Amino acid sequence: MQQHFSLAECDVVGFDLDHTLCRYHLPQSARLIYDSFAQYLVTEKGYDEDLLTLPPDNLDFCCKGLVLDIEEGNFLKLAEDGTVLRASHGTKSMTSEEILEIYGRKEWKHFNTVSGMVSRTAKYYLYDNYFDLPGALLCARVVDSLDQHDGQKKYDFWKDMVAAIQHNYKISAFKEDCGMYFPEVKNHPDKYLRRCPESVKKWLKQLKNAGKILLLITSSHSDYCRLLCEHVLGNDFEEYFDILITNALKPGFFSHTPNQRPFRTLENDEEQEALLSLDKPGWYSQGNATQLYDLLKKMTGKLDPKVVYFGDSMHSDIFPARHYSNWETVFILEELLGDKGTVPAKAESEPLEKKGKYEGDQLKVPYFVSKQWGSFFMDRLPGLENAEETLVHTWSCKCISTYSTIAIPSLEAIADLPLDYRFTRFSSNSSATAGYYPSPPRALLPNEDSVMMK
Repeated sequence: MQQHFSLAECDVVGFDLDHTLCRYHLPQSARLIYDSFAQYLVTEKGYDEDLLTLPPDNLDFCCKGLVLDIEEGNFLKLAEDGTVLRASHGTKSMTSEEILEIYGRKEWKHFNTVSGMVSRTAKYYLYDNYFDLPGALLCARVVDSLDQHDGQKKYDFWKDMVAAIQHNYKISAFKEDCGMYFPEVKNHPDKYLRRCPESVKKWLKQLKNAGKILLLITSSHSDYCRLLCEHVLGNDFEEYFDILITNALKPGFFSHTPNQRPFRTLENDEEQEALLSLDKPGWYSQGNATQLYDLLKKMTGKLDPKVVYFGDSMHSDIFPARHYSNWETVFILEELLGDKGTVPAKAESEPLEKKGKYEGDQLKVPYFVSKQWGSFFMDRLPGLENAEETLVHTWSCKCISTYSTIAIPSLEAIADLPLDYRFTRFSSNSSATAGYYPSPPRALLPNEDSVMMK
């Protein structure tokens, strides 16, 4: 495979919506998501009312790439070989000795399935995007609460957590004003949503003018998608895209066959009967990548049109688009912003009054850098007695270089580049830092371990 990647060589450019085209004010949205789940657990399932109060510093627990070992109530940060680097029982960090005693210096028992991105299981849950993370904190506090009151050894709260998620995010919730999440975002969009920078809107038009087909593929339902897009892109948002697919139910969109997951048309945000094939551009619901690709062949007149897809979830966007559809993938990784090496100078120098009302928090609170969990990219392996600690890549870091073409902190980071800009792609024969743009995380640079783990 060639060493460079360029948007100019792509025929089709696809985007996820949440945390990709539509960015959120993270501290505010995290709090809302936490509150919406906690409210349900307390009022509907009888959990401890203490869960409703959340000291702000608790959000430090939220860190992408954690895996919840559901039965044990333990959260784990894994190395690329599947060994446990850090762990907590509930919110309480475990010592190196406790980790070695419980998990040893060997591959975690479910690593094989988690590394195959198998997600539906009652044994563990992988937290890999900002919608999920506040739920991790809530689950950790539930474990603390159950320990305090019941002294449990095996935990059975997960079904209630799933019910809380379904209650707040089910398809009809937006329309019915059900749960806490949608009504709040509807009433205060500015508090939670960041408007799309002009540079990105101009770039989308530039892609279209260059003859690219633009896709929007989101698991959000059409009514929520419309609210987000109108707010962040403007009322003419549909003009940016040739094909919009909502309720895409990723990662199944990429892995399912046309029979398992047909496309449906929409009328007034209600899904209509299944389509046998996808014949023309437009707005659709559900669907599958196979039939979409057939339409893209027709639209481009090419047997093998080249598609690139931008997304923020390794599990729902990047892995399946690469693994099942063999698309190029651009991973949106805000964690790169938590690294002083990649904060654009402009963002630092802009006077505060020019920033949106909630933007000030963004720089003061890099929500995506957790003191408790350390670097997203590397960590020290807990040392055996008297042994030197060794630095290793995290499993999350390994996934990035395995399944992404490149990784960037935001669309804004590349919007001003010419379309034929040649990015160095991740590949097995280039350095571990090759695919990061505009620069690699400091944790991955040599001689940075002293900075990295603090």
